[in-house]
Amino acid sequence: MKHNIKALVFDVYGTLFDVHSVAAKAESLYGRNGAELSQLWRKKQLEYSTLREIMGTYKPFSEVTRDALLHALNELGLPTAEVQQDELMKEYKALTLYGEVPAVLAALGDKRLAVLSNGSRDMLEPLIAGSAINGKMDAIFSVDDIRKYKPSPASYGYAREKLGLDPIEVLFVSSNGWDIAGAKNIGFQTAWVNRSGQADEELGNRPDTVCEDLNGVLEWLKEQ
Repeated sequence: MKHNIKALVFDVYGTLFDVHSVAAKAESLYGRNGAELSQLWRKKQLEYSTLREIMGTYKPFSEVTRDALLHALNELGLPTAEVQQDELMKEYKALTLYGEVPAVLAALGDKRLAVLSNGSRDMLEPLIAGSAINGKMDAIFSVDDIRKYKPSPASYGYAREKLGLDPIEVLFVSSNGWDIAGAKNIGFQTAWVNRSGQADEELGNRPDTVCEDLNGVLEWLKEQ
């Protein structure tokens, strides 16, 4: 079946960039607690953005990320000195790009490419500019522009409106199952990059394809 994909829209954190590359810095600051801190920090970051969306108390993702870090440090009984927090926050502007990303994006040159992220522009733009995919995206969409976090319908609708395409003409790519469900909910085609082998989300819909990394997305498109 031909799906007539005209644009691919990528999530950023966990999809293009490894959020847990911050663990190395965390370990340098907090020793053996570093990996656990990285995991809890990410968990609370996602929880806080979702809770703020539900409560209607929006804050930019950079502020949510620092709030989540402070909680994680307190939860683990670790020092909360501002200088240490600053060092970890800087790591979010220098996350490690997954190895296959540049080649896959290069192979998608006939499609429009964009990112849609909960990240605020003060986090997103330095991250992308300092990476091997700088200049490879046709558009960078931040939910901060409309102050509505994913997985709200408005967040995906914002990207669709800016692209000027029908939802069925967009393939949304994310490593987060909840994000895939949100995108599918408004009619995007979806590719779940299930890097960590998570179980399916039970949210009433399924992705159009599931793969281990972005190479699988490329192969799926070639088969269409």
